[in-house]
Amino acid sequence: MTAYATISDINTLWKRTLSESEEPKAEALITSVSAQLRYEAEKVGKDLDAMISNNPDIGIIAKDITVAVVGRYLDDNTTGPAMSQMSQSAGGYSVSGTYLVPGGGLFIKKAELARLGLKRQQMRLIDYDYSD
Repeated sequence: MTAYATISDINTLWKRTLSESEEPKAEALITSVSAQLRYEAEKVGKDLDAMISNNPDIGIIAKDITVAVVGRYLDDNTTGPAMSQMSQSAGGYSVSGTYLVPGGGLFIKKAELARLGLKRQQMRLIDYDYSD
């Protein structure tokens, strides 16, 4: 199985360079994310590797998504849980926030799957007979 990114890609495209201790973890995560992307494609009846061979731009998108997912996971484990929203107050000593992934873990956003064409909006129709 082909991985969609490399350690070099992460060091180049991510916001910071990996430390030596993070590299083995990142390598394992790259394999996991690549497998998850293949599985998500399979669930909607698509072959991601075939899509990439037909259109190399999809491979670049898969690499970007892999780097983003690995980066999110490593950030969550090194700098504390990632928040999607946070607010603070001073007078009443109040801090609140919404975690990006409650409980942590590896996750791929729906928007990232949509970039690969693996998630689409569904439109459903209810047929109603007005003849009554």
